[in-house]
Amino acid sequence: MSQASAYRAAIVHSLGDPTQLGLEASYQYFPDGVLVVEDGHISDLGPAEEVLARWPANLEVVQYQHKLITAGFIDTHIHYPQTEMIASYGEQLLDWLNNYTFPEEAKFADPEHAQRVASFFLDELLANGTTTALVFGSVHKASIDAFFRESERRNTRMIAGKVMMDRHAPDNLLDTAGTSYEDSKALIERWHNQGRQLYAVTPRFAPTSTPEQLAMAGRLLAEYPDVYLQTHLSENRQEIEWVKSLFPQRSGYLDVYDHFGLLGKRSVFAHAIHLEQSEWQRLGSTDSVLSSCPTSNLFLGSGLFDLNEAELQQVRVGLGTDVGAGTSFSMLKTIAEAYKVQQLQQHKLHPLKALYLATLGGAQALSLEGKIGNLAIGKEADFVVLDLHGTPLIQKRIENAHNLFEQLFVLMILGDDRVVAETYVYGARQHQRSS
Repeated sequence: MSQASAYRAAIVHSLGDPTQLGLEASYQYFPDGVLVVEDGHISDLGPAEEVLARWPANLEVVQYQHKLITAGFIDTHIHYPQTEMIASYGEQLLDWLNNYTFPEEAKFADPEHAQRVASFFLDELLANGTTTALVFGSVHKASIDAFFRESERRNTRMIAGKVMMDRHAPDNLLDTAGTSYEDSKALIERWHNQGRQLYAVTPRFAPTSTPEQLAMAGRLLAEYPDVYLQTHLSENRQEIEWVKSLFPQRSGYLDVYDHFGLLGKRSVFAHAIHLEQSEWQRLGSTDSVLSSCPTSNLFLGSGLFDLNEAELQQVRVGLGTDVGAGTSFSMLKTIAEAYKVQQLQQHKLHPLKALYLATLGGAQALSLEGKIGNLAIGKEADFVVLDLHGTPLIQKRIENAHNLFEQLFVLMILGDDRVVAETYVYGARQHQRSS
């Protein structure tokens, strides 16, 4: 058994959805708290005086000043092959894919390129306090082998999958219904539940998969019922019309996926901005999941995600950065844009709700709340140390804050990677901000 380590600072974590529990019951906060970690798991948590009294006097304690510890952030939609094309100018979705995304993803035919980008990508996530993500690879099988090798090396809990795409893309980015099934099956056998790695069946979106390929995706889900499904849904009005023209026999975009057996508890649909009422209801009745990607939706001019309707329909929601259509790896910056998206729809996003969406809400969206998402005793010790003096402006504003809610709001509006002092994965420090 490894030696226990303890971390002393202000500590906050989410206990549940404030919309369901109410604000006061939705979180725990210890102004002077201690988190104890053993063997990669959280073994104690609470006020410093009480926790330290339960442990031997020689317990190793890392003491922080002007820091706030919380659970690691969870990103429910991101494309690692798009890392080096973030901030590509001036297009909406379909033109942006053709002009920027596809040429960049073609580079991942080279395994060395895939390995290099995967390493940088994972380090960038950790530098932003993100410890778990649901990740798209490219169409190349080697892109996922590279990604999981790098994730395994850091011991991060990641979910990823090889893109399935057999039409409406450049020839050098196409697979077939048969090869996508065989390659995905081999990757599932190799990586799913290997350590902390998990697999997601990944048709890019309905327009780039033939009915035969979507049927193969459904077959994989039937054969491996504990794997995930990730794809895109109703991001752009032009895209929706394209789907309707390609699948005229289906009643709408969501019905295409439904027809092939792709809805369910572990199925995550990114964006979902322009949904019909019947689609909202079907998502709720199948316990399917949505990933809201506010920086991407604003950047590409796609529209505004309706969080209020998701709550009414009891649809689980996580947040996604969607790099590279998204504009940052930072979940703090993503929360800031989510706040503005809600403001534009005359709804508020309370800081505790934002914390929930970025941590425990993301874990619940990924059916991982038993393992990650908050700092409950027994969970895997993925956590982040946030610097309340991360920038001179943040320090000044924090000093003028009157309570925890104001501090959280300052971090979510002004924060980025500069406030992430340290990131811990399974109890081991995997990132420390350079001074």
